[in-house]
Amino acid sequence: MRILNEKARRPNREYCLSCTASASRKTRKYLFLLNNLIRFDLFHELAFPGNHLARDEVALYRQVLEEIVLGDALGYGCTWLVEHHFMRTYSHVSKPEILLGAIAARTQRIRLGHAIIPLPLHHPVHVAERVATLDVLSGGRLELGIGRGFSPLEYQTFGKDMQHSRELVDEALAVLRASFRPGPVSHHGRHYRFDALDIVPRVTQQPHPPLWTAAVSPDTFDWAAREAIGVLAGPFKPWFMVEQDLKRYRTAWRHAEPPRTAMTIGVLCLDDGDRARRLAREAFSWFYGALYRTALPVLETLYPSYEHMHELGRFRHLLRLGVDLGLTDFAGLTVVGTPAECIDKLQKYAAAGVTHLLCAFGAGAIDTRTTRESMTLFAETVMPAFRD
Repeated sequence: MRILNEKARRPNREYCLSCTASASRKTRKYLFLLNNLIRFDLFHELAFPGNHLARDEVALYRQVLEEIVLGDALGYGCTWLVEHHFMRTYSHVSKPEILLGAIAARTQRIRLGHAIIPLPLHHPVHVAERVATLDVLSGGRLELGIGRGFSPLEYQTFGKDMQHSRELVDEALAVLRASFRPGPVSHHGRHYRFDALDIVPRVTQQPHPPLWTAAVSPDTFDWAAREAIGVLAGPFKPWFMVEQDLKRYRTAWRHAEPPRTAMTIGVLCLDDGDRARRLAREAFSWFYGALYRTALPVLETLYPSYEHMHELGRFRHLLRLGVDLGLTDFAGLTVVGTPAECIDKLQKYAAAGVTHLLCAFGAGAIDTRTTRESMTLFAETVMPAFRD
C-alpha cells in the first residue's frame, strides 16, 4: 500500500507508506480495509459565481467538458451532472442529458451519472426515452439517478404539487422499470395512464442502468433499501447525520447485490496545503452559501412530504452567521489539503461504508487550471491509497 510522501518529487508522486512521517496511526489502521471499497467520481453543478470568476456560459461549458475528458484519462469512475432550473448562480444545468450526450462523444471509459432526474417534473415516458438514448449513445455507461427535487418554484412552474412528490416518483419509477423490459408498456395509475406504448429506444445495459436516488430524509433511505436502489447523499446534510442514515440503509437492505452508497463532498487537493486552504476558503464559502440560499425556501416552510428538510432548517440560524471552510470541514462536507491530509480525512467515509465519493473539485468556484491541477494530483496520489 502506497501513499504520497510530500517531500519526494518522483514522477508518480508516490512513496512507501512506512516512510511517510505525516501518515497518522488512523491512516495505517484503515488503509488495509480499503482495497477496492471506494470509487472516486466527479460531480458538477456548473455553478456560475459571476464576478468571482471571469468567464461566461460558453467558457463554463467548454471548461467543464475539458475537465471531464481529463477525468476520463485519469481514471475517475463516473461524472455526475445535476438538473436544476432557475438557479442563476448555483447551477446552469437545466438540460443535463444534452451535456451528457456531448460527454459520451468525447470520452471512452468514464460513466455518465444523471443525478438526479426530478421525476415529478417530467412525464415518465419522456424520461424513459431520454434515458435509453443516453445509454445507447454512451455504449451502456449510464448511471441513472432519480429523486423528487426540492424547489417550490420548479414545482409551481411545471404545474406539479409538492405534496404528491413521493407518489409521483413511485409511479414514474414503475413506468421506467417497465420500459427496461421487452415489449409494449402499459400503465394505469393515479397520475399517468396509457396502453401498449412501443417506447424506443431501449436501454442497452442489462437488466438496466444502475439506479440511484437522492436521499435526504431517513424515510428515503428506507424506501431506497426496499427498492434496491443506491443512495446519493449530500452535499448539504452534515456528515454525522448522513452516517446514521447509511447505517439505517444498510440495516434495511435485503438484496443479493451489495448496497451502493455515495457521498458528495467539495475537494481541493494541492501540494501546498496552505494554498489549498486559502483558495478553498473563498470558493467553498461561496458555494455552500449559495446552496444554503437555494434550499432556504423548503428549509423554512413546512411543505407536505418534505418535513425532514424543514427539520434541517433548524441549522439555518447557524448558517446565517456565515458559511466558512471551518464549518464545512467540521460538517464533513469538504476535504481540503495536501494529498496526505486528504487521505487522512477520507478515512471516515470509508470506515462508514461509503462506496462512491462524488468529488466536486473546487465546486465550480475555482479557476479551471487549479481544478485540473487538483484533479490530477488527487488521481495520482490519493486514489492509489484506496486500492491494492
